[in-house]
Amino acid sequence: MKTILLLGSLSGMLALCSQMVMATDIEQIDVAANRMNLEQLQTLSQQSQDYVQAYANYRLAISANVLGQPVLASTALNSAQSGLEALNQVSSNAENLALLASVYGMQIGFNPMKASVYGAKVGLALSQAQTLEPDNPRVVLTEAISTFNTPAAYGGSMENAISLSSKAIDLFANPCDNICWGHAEAYTWRGLAKQSSGDRQGAIDDWHEAVNVQPDYGWAHFLLKQDKNASQ
Repeated sequence: MKTILLLGSLSGMLALCSQMVMATDIEQIDVAANRMNLEQLQTLSQQSQDYVQAYANYRLAISANVLGQPVLASTALNSAQSGLEALNQVSSNAENLALLASVYGMQIGFNPMKASVYGAKVGLALSQAQTLEPDNPRVVLTEAISTFNTPAAYGGSMENAISLSSKAIDLFANPCDNICWGHAEAYTWRGLAKQSSGDRQGAIDDWHEAVNVQPDYGWAHFLLKQDKNASQ
């Protein structure tokens, strides 16, 4: 009995350590992404594996695209996709599926001609993630982003994007100690949806909230600066 208890305790400690390591790695990736440090993101992607590696490549793809390096962006995005698809072959979970849906959505953004291929993949990945964890904030956030980016003729809606972003923001208030990214993004996307709906002040307020959540969040700072310059 003592042996069983010790093994159970050891297993629990190892699982906790693994979660702590993952949380630290993701935090480092977020810091590098906020600074658009491509070199650091590449290093982190090479030093990590599984979900964390895919997440690093996802952030690298976004940063490289913003900085005008399409080849690096495409390579990183393809690496994130293949890594997540391999993980889902072994064991599907909501976090893998939500990130994979985001990756598929970015593939469409990089090449709209791929919409017919990847649009269905986004829907399937999101549907599976929602079935597994309907109250996972990253699942709801990914649904909000998909709704924002989908043309109205195909079911997209700024109203729904705002509603889903709001739901994600509420869910991000729950305790998290492992995979926790996305809180500031939820405010940022809600702000973009409000901006698209004509609510400029609402958008500004949300982008300020994003900075309150994550003070070094570069995208929200950029949007606030962009709005300020446009209003002058």
